Amino acid sequence: MNQKKVLLAGVSAVLALSLAACGNNEKDNAASKSANNAAVAAEGNANNKGNAAQEAVATEQTITYLGKDYVVPTEIHNIVAASLESMEDAAILGVKPVGVLAIANAIPAYLSTELAGASLVGDKFAPSNEAILQLDPDVILGSSKFGEDVSGALNKIQTMIPYSHISTNWKDNLLLLGQISGKTSEAEKIISDYEAKAASAKADIGEKLKDKSILVIRIREGSMCVYPAGVYLNPVIYEDLGATIPEVITTTKAQAELSLEALAEINPDYIFLQFETSENTDNATALDDLLKNPIFKSVNAVKNNHVFVNAIDPLAQGGTAWSKVRFLDAAIENLLK
Repeated sequence: MNQKKVLLAGVSAVLALSLAACGNNEKDNAASKSANNAAVAAEGNANNKGNAAQEAVATEQTITYLGKDYVVPTEIHNIVAASLESMEDAAILGVKPVGVLAIANAIPAYLSTELAGASLVGDKFAPSNEAILQLDPDVILGSSKFGEDVSGALNKIQTMIPYSHISTNWKDNLLLLGQISGKTSEAEKIISDYEAKAASAKADIGEKLKDKSILVIRIREGSMCVYPAGVYLNPVIYEDLGATIPEVITTTKAQAELSLEALAEINPDYIFLQFETSENTDNATALDDLLKNPIFKSVNAVKNNHVFVNAIDPLAQGGTAWSKVRFLDAAIENLLK
């Protein structure tokens, strides 16, 4: 009996130890499961936060243009072209702005087909903040000519990028519009096609232009005006086609009035003369008066029938892809006469 009791006691002790061990294992497993679940939950929360942060960041993008950064929406649908320069580039690139500037209360005639359907948002001197606000723009393409008051008011509506009016920035302008409109490849093709055509033309007529004097003159408020070599239509003549830059152009720092006496002294061989009625409202006969003037008629360009009036639309801004493409064609045609 004593041996049997001892044996039973031993078995009981073993069973007790086994049950205790099982109990401890179950507790350990439960704790492990709990820890794993907590880790998974924590990881999930972290991932959710990360995804949420990524989604928040993805609603905006930073665009670098002429050395400055501009924050705009990732998805851009409503573009307001609040400058004639951006309107011209939109026309050649096939971009449809929701808002554009008006001249004489209408879309400028030379861009009216390409920009048809856009709402009018004021003129180049005073864009309408109210009209622009109603269009809910994703980005506003303004002008580098805007003063701080105009720029500040537009930036309160949406990011306003000051589209450059300097001709030598035409590639940057077009690539900017290509980037925000999803037409980068189209913009690059326009640039490469232009450069190829200009290089070919320069090779064909460069020798002819070597000793020739060429001026681009714009009549504004009744006066003849000239511009620096890098402004308006001048880069096409002096840079792209390689014509010699006259001294009057090298010494000009901004739009400058040119007198008839100074013109006679320069005695250019070719003159591209631009005249727009809306820029000469108080001098409607300025063009006719100039063409009849004896001093004007004495210069070589007039005597040799090398004065080209409005070779492209007189409202063309000059420093845009639209202006350059069309003026290059006109320059090649007329300079080969």
